Amino acid sequence: MDKKLIIKMIRNCFKQYNAEADSLPMNEKELEELYHQVLRTKTLEPEADLYEVVNDTVYEFLTG
Repeated sequence: MDKKLIIKMIRNCFKQYNAEADSLPMNEKELEELYHQVLRTKTLEPEADLYEVVNDTVYEFLTG
């Protein structure tokens, strides 16, 4: 999977949840961890839609 695409999707998802913020509520290390979590989920569930996996991962990060 293209890392740049997934990182961009994660960033866009954060913007949807918090449209007022100019910056992400995380550092680069946390962003990298979210990227790897998306990859793990996609590997375990290859039929899952990437968009939904990214949204679920970001939601869990924000609420967890």
